[in-house]
Formats: sequence, structure tokens, C-alpha cells
Amino acid sequence: MKITGVRAEIVALPADEPLAGAAESPSGTRLIVPVTVETDDGATGIGVTYFGGALTGSLKRAVEELGALTIGEDPVRVEAIAAKLRAAAGSAGPGGIFNLAISALDTAFWDLRAKSMNLPLWKLLGGARERVPTYASGALMRGLSLDRVVQAAATLKERGWREMKTQLALPGDTTPAKEVERMRRVREAIGPDIKLMCDINQRWRPEQAIDIGRRFEDSGVGLFWLEDVTTADDFDGLARVTAALSTPVAGGEYVWGIVPFRHMVERHAVDVVIIDLVRVGGVTQWIKVAGMAEAFNLPVVSHLIPEVHVHLIGAIPNGLTVEYMPWLMPLFEEVPQQQNGELMMPNAPGLGLKFDRTTIDRYRVA
Repeated sequence: MKITGVRAEIVALPADEPLAGAAESPSGTRLIVPVTVETDDGATGIGVTYFGGALTGSLKRAVEELGALTIGEDPVRVEAIAAKLRAAAGSAGPGGIFNLAISALDTAFWDLRAKSMNLPLWKLLGGARERVPTYASGALMRGLSLDRVVQAAATLKERGWREMKTQLALPGDTTPAKEVERMRRVREAIGPDIKLMCDINQRWRPEQAIDIGRRFEDSGVGLFWLEDVTTADDFDGLARVTAALSTPVAGGEYVWGIVPFRHMVERHAVDVVIIDLVRVGGVTQWIKVAGMAEAFNLPVVSHLIPEVHVHLIGAIPNGLTVEYMPWLMPLFEEVPQQQNGELMMPNAPGLGLKFDRTTIDRYRVA
């Protein structure tokens, strides 16, 4: 099997929120780059990338330029291709657009690799479990009013979700008391048995995170984890927060490549390792970080793209839960659906995903 072509497109998907009907920006869009890798035996592999923002056009071009260098290569040899692309890119990596581009290609190669062996990706990578927990994400955003977020949380519970995540570091004139009160109201809406996470998205200083985190603990809110409490590469600051709180601290989605994860776990900066498929550089690098976390007795959770991450969390022994944020759902003909708070492993070869060409054609930008 040899690669014969790589196609990248840009689509502007609606920024809707189908889990609880609680879109923060209902008129907004999300720029996504779907990628298709073609081979001489007719098989295709797919991947996606994003985070390009105003540079999404440059990201698409990077995928195309790197993809052109893979023509004639065997997609099963993922490490050989990665080495070739790193060498060709010079010092353009190991972060930024280079990582965003290579991640989509690498994911497509793994899709092809698993298809060539007639196995779903999760089985090829280890096959640890046939189902995995999943949590609702994106329905309880900080931009929603208090009443709206409480209603959305109750809706998620009614729809069978056993785990869900909200956000704090509220916009505007906020105080620690307001932050705690919002979390308390969400907890009241869902009851004591739902696992509740909270994402700060790097908006607090370490001392703020310690102060408000302790207030959460004193209030009895009971968080499953507190996420990205301060600047992602401030590993010493993260370690201070982690040491000060009994609530688990999660982080990792904002760092690039695998090296920062070594610094993170060596400094005991987090209790839960979050790996972002796009920023880390694709399936190849994701699995390496998961193994690193396992060596430090740490669980791993995913960030976005549940359609792919179900395979990765299900493949490894230390996979904790899959973030179910349905940003990309319209891109695919069928996607995994939660049943009683879990996702069943797909049975089709590869990723088990097909792009919905009607959706792509409808929302294509370039």
C-alpha cells in the first residue's frame, strides 16, 4: 500500500451545543480542517485538525505541503514518515502549525494501518476495554447565565450523563464567593452522585487556584478534578496547587509534543494527565505520552474529538474517561453515542468513521 494523494479542506461548522441545547455562541462557527489520505489500493484514511484561528488557511497549506512529501510512502510506517516530515520541516516544530498539521496526517495513517489489518484502531493499539466512561463537555460554559447553566446541568442528568464538566473563572465582575456559589448551584441540580469536573482554562494564578480550590473543598461541592488552573507550562505553579489541594488537578491539553509531559509528571504538577490529539502530534505521540503517564501511576483523559479518542482511551490500561465535546459530530456519517454514561468501542476497521460529504460541501470555506 502506497500513499497516492492527500486532500485538505476547510469547513466552518456551526458552534452549536447538541447535548443540552446550551450553546454559548449560537451564531458562531468553528474552523475545522478535514484531511483525507488516499492510497493505491483504494483505501482511504482520515484525520482532522484545527486551532488555526486566523491562520487556518496556513494550517491547510501546511497539511498539503507535508502531505505531498508522503506521496509514495507506506502509511503503515508511521514512525518513518514522521521522521521524514520532521527533517523536512527543519526547525518549524515541535509545536505550532507543524504539530497541528502532522497530527491530522498521523491519525489518517493509523486509520489506514488498522484498516490494512482489518482491526478497529483500539484493538490494534492494545484493546484494554470494550467500553469506556465518557463525560459531557461544552454544555456548561462560563458565558452562560447562572440559571441557564443550572438548567443545562439538570438536562444532562436527565439524558443519562453520569459525568459532566463546567467552567469557572467567570467573565466580568466575579469574586471567589460567586465562583463557589455557581458551583454549588450546579451540584444541587445534579445531585451528589454525578462526577463533576471544572475547567479554568489557565485563567487563575496559582494562589487564586489554591484559595478557591480550598473553598470548593470546604463547601462540600466534591469535584472529580479541577482542570488547567493556571498557565499550562508553569509546572512549578501547578505543582504548588496540586500539593495544596485534596481535589485532583488535571492538565496537559495546552502543551505541545511529548517533552513537556516529562517535565510535568517529573515535577508532580498534575494528578490527571490530559492529552490533546492535535497539539501532541497525532496518535503516535498520544500513545507515547499515555505510556509515560502510566509509568508515573497517573490516569489519562482525552481532549475533544471523542470520535477518535474513544479508541485511544479504550486501548490503554490507564485511560480514565473520554471528553465528549461534540464539536465535530456533523463531519461524520455516524459517531459513538453515550449509553448510560459510557461509549462502546467501535467494531469497524480503522477509526470506523466516514466523512459526511454533504456536511463538508455545505460548510466548506476553501
